[in-house]
Amino acid sequence: MGYDVVLTTDRTMMTNHHGKEFLGFVATGPPIALPEKVWLWITAPRPKVDEEGKPLEAPYGMRKVEAKLVEAGFKAAIIDPDYLGKHLDSMKVLMFSHHDYFAYGPPSSEWWSITGLEPVNRRSFKRLMESPPVRRAKEKGVKFIVGGPAAWQWLWELDLWKKWGVDTVIDGEGERVVVKLVEKALNNEELPEYVYVGPSDSPSLDEIPVIKAPSVNGLVEIMRGCPRGCKFCSVTLRPLRFIPLDKILAEVEVNVRNGVKGVILHSEDVLLYQADGVKPRPEPLIKLHKAVLEKVGDGSFAWSHASLAAIKYAEEEHRLISRLMNDYVLTSGRKFLGVEVGIETGSVNLAKKIMIGKSAPYPPEMWPDIVEDAFRIMHENNIIPAATLILGLPEETPDDVVKTSELLDRLRAYRSIIVPMFFVPMGALKKGDWFLKDHVEREHIEVLYKTLKHTTYWAREIMNKYYFSSPLHAPLRFILRYFVWYVNRRADEFIKSLEYQLKS
Repeated sequence: MGYDVVLTTDRTMMTNHHGKEFLGFVATGPPIALPEKVWLWITAPRPKVDEEGKPLEAPYGMRKVEAKLVEAGFKAAIIDPDYLGKHLDSMKVLMFSHHDYFAYGPPSSEWWSITGLEPVNRRSFKRLMESPPVRRAKEKGVKFIVGGPAAWQWLWELDLWKKWGVDTVIDGEGERVVVKLVEKALNNEELPEYVYVGPSDSPSLDEIPVIKAPSVNGLVEIMRGCPRGCKFCSVTLRPLRFIPLDKILAEVEVNVRNGVKGVILHSEDVLLYQADGVKPRPEPLIKLHKAVLEKVGDGSFAWSHASLAAIKYAEEEHRLISRLMNDYVLTSGRKFLGVEVGIETGSVNLAKKIMIGKSAPYPPEMWPDIVEDAFRIMHENNIIPAATLILGLPEETPDDVVKTSELLDRLRAYRSIIVPMFFVPMGALKKGDWFLKDHVEREHIEVLYKTLKHTTYWAREIMNKYYFSSPLHAPLRFILRYFVWYVNRRADEFIKSLEYQLKS
């Protein structure tokens, strides 16, 4: 049989991270204190595959493209990178996707800048592109098409674009354009080198297919776009679309039917599903959670992202967070809910300039209080956030960084992981300057130190009580405990090295 169109990616993406989505963060760093093979085993174990090399679980965005191509009648499939050689005789198009091809996104670029070591995800993707099956495919005339959230990074790697023989880069949502491009490739027609999919070209709800096979850790999209308009984010450039509940449940069924025991509701702000602007509405959210959790049973459950303002509003106006957690999520043996949230800054001044909608429906002057209130609500309701901070935002002053440091002191009492990131020019700020280690000032060092201490402090409880409590996870828990111990031990040394570089 074989497939005319093969979709793949490197090992840091083609994995389920041991069923723990937060471990994906670790794959964005260099292998510190551990051999790279052990680092990859922790963050990116090989997935289960069938005899053809089709993985049980694959990245959600790739599943969407795969579904679109299959519905158009193409013989297309996602194949694990270790099995590409089996399909050399049949493949005519090889497609790649990635969340961070070259480690230019946050937090990869930060770890790279600070340590001077290439992050594992960049190393892994380069190995894939230099691997014998990929090189043989290009020698045979197979067309290479790349896309995904990090497609923009190819514009910074033109030499590798040429060296590896990439024919087309698709930058943006691909459902509307991918079928015609693959048709051109299969017909040996000339392909455009670069396709930018802007907001006006974004696919409609009818053009977004239901996935045909399971996604990594049961991730299912419930909406696209975000109404908050933060200038540093590219997602706000996309139109807002709510995925109908029947399509959401159909994708949950695909995952559950194929043995994926859990679901991650994916959106830039889960609590804004069917919202009244930026005000969460209880009815659609309760209906969504009830229906999804009935299908998942005792499987794991998480949100991909939520905004701190929405968490505060939902709980204080409707008691919605405690209702969702106590009546639906914390049942069937589930102990917690994980979610990514964005603090970004503790400065009201910066909040007004670059993310004025992030605090809505509250005024930006309330931003530090919003953050603390939301962290308290999450702590009280067994929600564990992985939070981000951005250092080096355009127009940032030393006082802005001090305000972030002061906010970190207020958050010390709340269970969480806090990850500082260096500013990467994206979204409306894509013409800005990158923030690198050379730009670090004393105030930044204080923030880096506090986040490091905060995260290592809470990581122990999270691993022991919530995240790796199963006896099956004992080896992984041991290695991660060692890593946390090592990082905490080296923290003072690391900060001193930054201070020395600052003085010199």
